[in-house]
Amino acid sequence: MIVITAPTGDIGRQVLDHLLDRGEAVRVIARDSSRLPARVLSDAEVVQGSHGDADTIAKALRGADRLFWLVPPAGSQDADRARRYYLEFTRPASQEAASRGVRMVGITSLGLGYEGEAGLLSAALAMDELIEATGVPYRALALPFFMENLLRQARPMAERGTFSLANTADRPLLTVATRDVAAAAAALLLDTSWNGQARVPLVSPDRLTPDAMAEIISETLGHAVRYQQVPLADFRDRMVRRGASPALAQDMADMAAAQNDGIYDAEPRDPASVTATGFRQWCHDVLKGGGRMARQPE
Repeated sequence: MIVITAPTGDIGRQVLDHLLDRGEAVRVIARDSSRLPARVLSDAEVVQGSHGDADTIAKALRGADRLFWLVPPAGSQDADRARRYYLEFTRPASQEAASRGVRMVGITSLGLGYEGEAGLLSAALAMDELIEATGVPYRALALPFFMENLLRQARPMAERGTFSLANTADRPLLTVATRDVAAAAAALLLDTSWNGQARVPLVSPDRLTPDAMAEIISETLGHAVRYQQVPLADFRDRMVRRGASPALAQDMADMAAAQNDGIYDAEPRDPASVTATGFRQWCHDVLKGGGRMARQPE
């Protein structure tokens, strides 16, 4: 039995599709089962609740041997810093999985070895330490910037011909497509031969700056799109104006600052880290379709 957390999220739902396609016995944890597709309701077991809750995770892991782990975003008004949130959310699951001998495949950040403060990324790396300390078999999918983050800016790209981040315009920003992450996670969940603990960095074959991304986006969409870099202070203030807590806004700003400082280059990688989807292909398949995956040739 494989337990899936965050089954309605961008990565979790794709992992779930892979496993259901293979006919695996799957159990999902969902706060609101009404958000689950009909296929999941008919083909998977559902445990309703938060996977950060000790009783819920204990119920979900009964009889299970594998767990896909992803910490959901904190609420915009959460007053705590991300590190505390990640650790408190993860502790019950890591302890329960360790006590039952359940293998964990988790989503975390690339950048192990970076010495500065990195906000949300530091929180994810601290989560890995917590999980590893339990001795649970663990594979940490270590990821850079998600290409799908750019889907949030589809409207300004279409209406104003711009997209904006707090990342340095002429510094490469490593990326990954969530479809490659989901495929790697599903493969690890289906493989029952591994044990111990290891990190699995995943990075697209590109090494593009935001300015270079803008050129590819322009070519793909057929109209000019330029990149606008937002100063970190303005980025933080803008988040607060939009309803984020000061703590969350600071964690997001610290994350962007660490990306600008090269956090993703702090962790060694090998050729096996390179994923299948390049940025241009992702723009064609996903961004051009407004977030819907383009149908591939049979």
